[in-house]
Amino acid sequence: MRNQTLRYIDWLTVFLYAALVLIGLLSIYSAVYAPQDPKPIYSLTHAAGKQLLWIGGTLLIITVIFFMDYRLFESLGYIAYGVGVLLLALVLVFGVKIGGARAWFDFGGIRLQPAEFAKVFTSLALAKYLSNKEVRLNRWRDLLIAFGIIGLPALLILLQPDAGSTLVFAAFVLVMFREGLSPLFLIIPALFGLTFVLALVIQPISYLLFAFLVLAALLIALLSYLNKGFSFKLLLVVGIPTLILMGFAASVDTIFQSDKILKPHQKERILVLIDENIDKEARRSRYNLQQSKIAIGSGGFAGKGYLQGTQTKFNFVPEQQTDFIFCTIGEEFGWLGSMTLITLFVALMSRIVYIAERQKLRFARIYGYCVASILFMHFTLNLAMTMGLFPVVGIPLPFISYGGSSLWAFSTLLFILLKLDAHRNQIFWT
Repeated sequence: MRNQTLRYIDWLTVFLYAALVLIGLLSIYSAVYAPQDPKPIYSLTHAAGKQLLWIGGTLLIITVIFFMDYRLFESLGYIAYGVGVLLLALVLVFGVKIGGARAWFDFGGIRLQPAEFAKVFTSLALAKYLSNKEVRLNRWRDLLIAFGIIGLPALLILLQPDAGSTLVFAAFVLVMFREGLSPLFLIIPALFGLTFVLALVIQPISYLLFAFLVLAALLIALLSYLNKGFSFKLLLVVGIPTLILMGFAASVDTIFQSDKILKPHQKERILVLIDENIDKEARRSRYNLQQSKIAIGSGGFAGKGYLQGTQTKFNFVPEQQTDFIFCTIGEEFGWLGSMTLITLFVALMSRIVYIAERQKLRFARIYGYCVASILFMHFTLNLAMTMGLFPVVGIPLPFISYGGSSLWAFSTLLFILLKLDAHRNQIFWT
């Protein structure tokens, strides 16, 4: 079984993974490097040395995955899900509170975050459920069960509270879309999200409401022309959604001001993106965002050179070895380094989709799309966050950001897929 895995494993994916992990380690070392008191990369007194230990643990996890029977991942999917949900519940009671979130277990100085591993067990459970021949996503019962599998861990993570990790679970909708989910489940949330942003940006709100009416009228006129005639049904099809969106737009200010829906720091992170005249209470959030953009922009075309980043060395950038690690790469290696990193990620995600599509087992194909979707969500949100295109949330950059839980979880996700792929010729369509 192990020889089968080593013989047929997708080595290109392994290479891309190893390249990203190495870049992550070097970037973490640069982020914590102190010129006045330089320490070697393996020193356990800083984050890079600790990350080396996490990488060592990752190699052990990969070895265990390779020695496991590939059929276990499907058969134990629901059991793993149950254990994972239990851990998410227990961390709310026995977890360590850090940065306002009770999200970590502390084992003698070693901290593990169950929310990171939640992506693994949710992927296994969702893939197992959707691979059932009897499941159809055009039936409400099956659809609600699928959303329940996704929503339960997401809700427990939100209670920690960890809005960033909760947001990642939206990635599973992309997987369901591949398996037959109606495009409306992507279009409708996108419309409400766009309306929310527009309602905050366009003031007074009457301007936006008028714009909705104009667009609805133009759409009705266009459809009437294409259908060679106006109908009352057409008016309902366009008018009702428009009225719903207008009602939502009118209520955005109430939603935004409510502390029961958004916490004060979450409001600040949204405001710094849309309001140049931010008040003094939110200046800290704007300062962090500005420093992030300055660090990336100061790298220019080729960067300042490895270990030469001034924004990084003087700790201007917040969380520079974790959520804002991309700033270090942008400052020290410039546009070339940033594009190299982006190219590696795009190549890895494209390869994962390719691997998913060549699977003969439906479970393996769905699981592969889970892996690709999670990586895509983390990658997109992290880069958008550091460049000021999205509110600041706790989203690590896969394989790059410092953190054992994150590295272990993403590595487990990927190598389970590679294990399944190595045995794709031994299994048949289900």
